[in-house]
Amino acid sequence: MSHIVTAIIQGIIEGLTEFLPVSSTGHLILSGDLMSFKGDKADTFEVFIQLGAILAIVVLYWRKYLSLLGIVKNEVSQEANGHSLNLGHIIVACLPAMAMGLVLNKVIKNYLFSPYTVLIGLVVGGVFMIYAERNAKPAKAQSMDGLSYRQALQIGLFQCLALWPGFSRSGATIAGGLLIGASYRAATNFSFLIAVPMMVAASGFDMLKSYKTLTASDMGYFAVGFVIAFIVALLAVVSFMKLLEKLKLSSFAYYRFVLAILFGIYLLVR
Repeated sequence: MSHIVTAIIQGIIEGLTEFLPVSSTGHLILSGDLMSFKGDKADTFEVFIQLGAILAIVVLYWRKYLSLLGIVKNEVSQEANGHSLNLGHIIVACLPAMAMGLVLNKVIKNYLFSPYTVLIGLVVGGVFMIYAERNAKPAKAQSMDGLSYRQALQIGLFQCLALWPGFSRSGATIAGGLLIGASYRAATNFSFLIAVPMMVAASGFDMLKSYKTLTASDMGYFAVGFVIAFIVALLAVVSFMKLLEKLKLSSFAYYRFVLAILFGIYLLVR
């Protein structure tokens, strides 16, 4: 299959799945397996186009990011616990997964980027999401501005689970947020907000390691995948935000189970 066609398909899949707790990386690995799009370049491509989808969050939350940088005033009022979201919350939430990803990068790429490990991640992540939903603590933080530094760090620790492809970064952070006393809305918005520095770091690190193996011809389909992922994500994000408010985590967990079963059957019979 043409790399351009593959890039378009992968870009659409990335844009549609990045903001749902179903694991965009897992979906890209599974679809890449179906299209025989594998190897180091495919792995780098999958990480790179995720950055395209993440840019949709920058567009959606541009005022919040500028307020975190002190460029514009944060118009969100503080909650009763006296906390207001700032750059420190983002830093403490991102550091655990960044550090662990840096240390385990080679292990993750060599052993976890396969359809079989993704299926495990889909199932285990789905079970975790159902558990979190059923055992959620009373919400002390109703919005992102109500999150404490401790809660931000705890969500960041849960984010480390998403280093296993298929587990889902948004699924891990939203579920983790519910377990430590964040509302569904607060955990979801914070999950989206910290996605930007996480994916910028991951994409930048991967490109620094892989750029020497890429050729000029690779840049074309990399750019196509990036742009498609950005456009699809930008169109989908508002609808998905509304969808996330209406559906429970368990709904996405059951979808993950069905996908794992169907693809597992495919792997057995192919």
